[in-house]
Amino acid sequence: MLGLLLTTVAQAEAPKVPLWPKGAPGAHGDEPTDQPWVDLWQAPKDKANGAAFVVCPGGGYGGLAADHEGIQPAKFFNSLGISAFVLHYRLGSKGYHFPIELNDVQRAIRLVRANAAQYGIDPQRIGVIGFSAGGHLTSMAATLFEDGKADAEDPVDRVSSRPDVAVPCYPVISMIESFGHKGSRKNLLGPNDNDDLARQVSTETRVTDKTPPCFIFQTDEDTVVPAENAISFYLALRKHKVPAELHLYQPGPHGVGLMQGDPVLGTWPQHLAAWLRNRGFMSPVKRAAVTGRITINGKPVSWGAVAFEGADPNAPRPTARIMGGKFKLDAANGAPVGTNKMTATYSAADVPGLDTPDGTASTSENKGQPLTVEIKEGANELVLDLVR
Repeated sequence: MLGLLLTTVAQAEAPKVPLWPKGAPGAHGDEPTDQPWVDLWQAPKDKANGAAFVVCPGGGYGGLAADHEGIQPAKFFNSLGISAFVLHYRLGSKGYHFPIELNDVQRAIRLVRANAAQYGIDPQRIGVIGFSAGGHLTSMAATLFEDGKADAEDPVDRVSSRPDVAVPCYPVISMIESFGHKGSRKNLLGPNDNDDLARQVSTETRVTDKTPPCFIFQTDEDTVVPAENAISFYLALRKHKVPAELHLYQPGPHGVGLMQGDPVLGTWPQHLAAWLRNRGFMSPVKRAAVTGRITINGKPVSWGAVAFEGADPNAPRPTARIMGGKFKLDAANGAPVGTNKMTATYSAADVPGLDTPDGTASTSENKGQPLTVEIKEGANELVLDLVR
């Protein structure tokens, strides 16, 4: 524990934690806009699963949309048992330019990691999420991270600034392409703006195989920061075989945040939650390889899926496709070790006379008994005959 100074802000439940308690390097003064901090939204004890996110609100590097791109995402993460640290980074509109903003987000990640024990956090499950220009800051954190300096005088600087996952939302990505956001480039680079520097912070050019897994959210209707930004970043991730998931919705202007209340666009946070769960971010349970054969009334299931659900609600819920009665999950994507509930889905055509609205049927029991299986470490092989 590093004994950080905590001071209470208007939201009593969100203590204000300065990134540099003794003063931020490069600061022009001691005003709040000169001394970056995080608001700590700690997950409730009865839900906390040990994961954390640094949240970067957007605002074109000229302001901070700290409510719908800060507090609201923090509370959403809290509902999942994830602690959140809303970052108030320094801004170009206040005379702070690259690399100050990058330094601030790197410091925030390091601060959380270095104090993981104090906050009840797993130092290997720390993510970063950002919106618009905050999405660009997130992408810089994911591509321009630094290893810790073992001999650093400040204990915080001894740990890595690499996030374990990154979530850029309708992000500014390129500072050199025509689809880039000129206002963000101006505020980030300031009087030192030139094409060489802009290329250095165009994060579609900075992805490597060490970039952490990414989840990207974007809308097609966004004309302020068009989808080419998110897509270029996704394609760079794909090129380097970095695990990535892109959710591109048609409706929605720029700056929608979580968009709770919209029955379509408001589904994206739940897709993020499922992605985090299945990556093991919400629970570091052991997983094991599973192969198997499933028949129904003695005949191989022609097409379908089998899903596994462990006892831990935060654990991954892997699903395997069934083809010709066979399915396979490798160890990296396998079922949680321990007791698992199973759900088998199959084509209605596999059962003569069975007619369903969508041509499929599913069951989580067989012969009146729940479908459960004990998954052990190592390789597992299952043989299941469903009776319908």
